Amino acid sequence: MINLLYDCYRVLGKVYGEGTYLKQALTETDTEPKNRAAVAKICYGVLDNDGLLNYYIARLAKKTPKLSVRIVLKCAMYAIEFLHKKPYAVADGAVELMKKMGKGGASGFVNASLRRFAAEDIPLPAENTERLSVQYSYPMFALKRLIERYGAERTEKIISAECGVTTLCFYETDGEKYLKEHNAEFERTPFYNVFNLRRFTRNKDYDNGVYTFQALPSVAICDAAEACEKLLDCCAAPGGKSVRMSYKCGEVLSWDVHPHRVELIKSYGARMGRKNITAELQDASVFRPELAFSFDAVLCDAPCTGLGVVRDDPDIKLNRTEQNLFELVKKQRDILDGVCGYVKKGGYLYYSTCSVLYEENSGQIKDFLSRHKEFEPCRTGSPLPHETDEFGMTFLPDISGGLGFYTAKLKRTEK
Repeated sequence: MINLLYDCYRVLGKVYGEGTYLKQALTETDTEPKNRAAVAKICYGVLDNDGLLNYYIARLAKKTPKLSVRIVLKCAMYAIEFLHKKPYAVADGAVELMKKMGKGGASGFVNASLRRFAAEDIPLPAENTERLSVQYSYPMFALKRLIERYGAERTEKIISAECGVTTLCFYETDGEKYLKEHNAEFERTPFYNVFNLRRFTRNKDYDNGVYTFQALPSVAICDAAEACEKLLDCCAAPGGKSVRMSYKCGEVLSWDVHPHRVELIKSYGARMGRKNITAELQDASVFRPELAFSFDAVLCDAPCTGLGVVRDDPDIKLNRTEQNLFELVKKQRDILDGVCGYVKKGGYLYYSTCSVLYEENSGQIKDFLSRHKEFEPCRTGSPLPHETDEFGMTFLPDISGGLGFYTAKLKRTEK
């Protein structure tokens, strides 16, 4: 147990202490091969339940422990409460770890805290909104907005929805035949050659472009877009939508504002053998007059809070604040204003996010249309369960497979 806890500690130390994304921290940390699956499970679980674990620690400690102690406590508490490990074994492992790290002075506190945690039933807050925030480790600013829009009961379903599947997309290969040949258990989705799997280990065929991974609502967004000759994907990294759209569009120009993310797009396209994707470094909020009215369609998958994909990226919940939301809404507005001028008359502007917040979704489109009378909203649909309003489709976690996305389709009616 001590080696497993130590590996988790090293990964989470990078997340909490250095601001590293969890996926990056897991990749960069040399953990014991036999522990890798368990380390990933515990680290994801700790971050997904960070607010709840902080609450438990606050109830057990008179003052906030140092970061190193908090990380060990969180890993141990998660193992006890969610993985149902024997409390005494976990506590002993945590104590030994503290000693191994040269923090033996805190071992008594860690031991006492974990034994109290295992023995006591710590009640959640009585007030319902506070309870929801603590129980699901969900940012309060976002929770209040969801409750205002959907009510407390529906909001709890939205923020508690599990994903639990991996979505595989096949293009040149018969996916169903492939999965059967590999004895994989799968479910068909509403989209051709796209499948959900509960368990799947990536193999060399991923590197060879036989299949790729893409969130199901992201597939739905591409499915709702029309085929065209020339598409601009203006916030394209890592490149999943560019690749999928390249099968229904003649040319795809893919932009990103960060050089390393442009390389991700190039790598993704090359892996999938797509020769009609061109990736360029470009700030989408800066208009290029020479490209005015040059594209049949523009896809704007805007930077957002990411609160629709916290099941896949739980560290999102650590860092999101109301100020972040205000800053991102402004950035989305600037990008939309920057790229709408590239759409030909009669062409389409597609806007999407992986957020569940109104301000980033329909609220953003309502604001855009009030300033750009040359565009009008278009009705669109999807076989994936969703909700519609006057501007677009919202894929909510409780009805759309555990993830939340939004998309709107706008048509330029005049120059």
